[in-house]
Amino acid sequence: MDVKEIAKKLVPLLGGKENIASAQHCATRLRLVIRDESKIDQKGLDEIEDVKGAFSNSGQFQIIFGTGLVNKIHAAFVKELDAEEAAAPVDHQEEMKKKMKMNPFARFARMLSNIFVPIIPAIVASGLLMGLLGMMKAFHWVSEDSALFVLLDMFSGAAFIILPILIGFSAAKEFGSNPYLGAVIGGILTHPMLLNPWTLADAKPEYMDLFGLSIPLIGYQGTVVPILLAIYVMSKIEKGLRKIVPNSVDLLVTPFLTVIITGFVSLVFIGPFGRYIGDLISISLQSLYDVAGVFAGILFGGLYSTIVLTGLQHSFHAIEAGLLANPKIGVNFLLPIWACANVAQGGAGLAVYFKTKNAKTKKIAIPAAISSFLGITEPIIFGVNLRLRKPFIAAAIGGAAGGGYVVLMHVVANAYGLTGIPMMAIAAPLGMSNLIHYIIGMIISVGVAFGVTWFMKLKED
Repeated sequence: MDVKEIAKKLVPLLGGKENIASAQHCATRLRLVIRDESKIDQKGLDEIEDVKGAFSNSGQFQIIFGTGLVNKIHAAFVKELDAEEAAAPVDHQEEMKKKMKMNPFARFARMLSNIFVPIIPAIVASGLLMGLLGMMKAFHWVSEDSALFVLLDMFSGAAFIILPILIGFSAAKEFGSNPYLGAVIGGILTHPMLLNPWTLADAKPEYMDLFGLSIPLIGYQGTVVPILLAIYVMSKIEKGLRKIVPNSVDLLVTPFLTVIITGFVSLVFIGPFGRYIGDLISISLQSLYDVAGVFAGILFGGLYSTIVLTGLQHSFHAIEAGLLANPKIGVNFLLPIWACANVAQGGAGLAVYFKTKNAKTKKIAIPAAISSFLGITEPIIFGVNLRLRKPFIAAAIGGAAGGGYVVLMHVVANAYGLTGIPMMAIAAPLGMSNLIHYIIGMIISVGVAFGVTWFMKLKED
């Protein structure tokens, strides 16, 4: 079935065009805001060959198609609706808010998720480049003084150096502000005149006297909390100015005052405060990791897939970025735990493939399991394991076992956004031992999940 055919089938099964308020997609799912979900033909959706699962969650009705396919179906689907190809994120969020009321914690987590998901490709690219550089250095493929190595080193660090600019743009869109002004504020916090803390070492920043206030000339490259706070304040300032500035001079006056006011406030107050908060969160997590040890790995590894059900796992990227930005930590010790939980879902799904007698389940299980081993778990979770329930529980046990092992062996990564087999590229630069223990952790997760599922009696009705 081609994507146009699928799109045509979806519209009536979802209650018709008038029942679909807005449509977006993520890496694996078509995300829809439906006016009346009682009009949805769930059985009909399940019978579409490429649908790996369909469910309602957090104000959205989500249909899983998998990576590479969902974006093509989305493009055909919005054309079928006579809508623009890319629905505005702010409009989609407004429709979601109308649809349901989230508690403050859920809203905050969803906000972080919306900010960080768009910038994941940049972080993934940088992480893979770091992995390539690490292997080039370890195996002496090229000299560290060669032009190729130097250029790749520049490419790999760029996303982390300008991270506040990327976050500034994305956060401004989420807060309903001008994204380009958000990027400017990110540029101010990473200006070349400010000392880069990544290269600080024993150097001390210079100080500037402003109206009796001593301002350290230190940048915020790689940080997260300062730019998030700055953009939130910027959005309030911009919206406030637009209410009082006459329309005739709005284009000139509002951006001008927004940048000046936010820039001063960010460098004098928000930046230092945000850095302190970010460091406090990172150091607290490091202390928990050190004290709880293996228990933390078992707990996080066992519960991570349950968090994936809510779609809030992307909010963790803010925490992971903070760990990498903190010069006292500089590594991501959470990602290997998440990775073990992800591949465990694939192990359970693989066992289902050999046990099930259902033709569609068998057809979904293998590609979905492979997708899980590559770090994308939604197809195997919603298409197979959660439907049968017991395999999902078995995967949680496998994730707990692998998570405990990688914490015990102090496995870490130098980026975020990659799990499963691809994460090997960002584990390798931190030593061969680190890579080997990560691979063992994955094998434990897959093996335990497969074994527990194998000995469970599945109910496929």
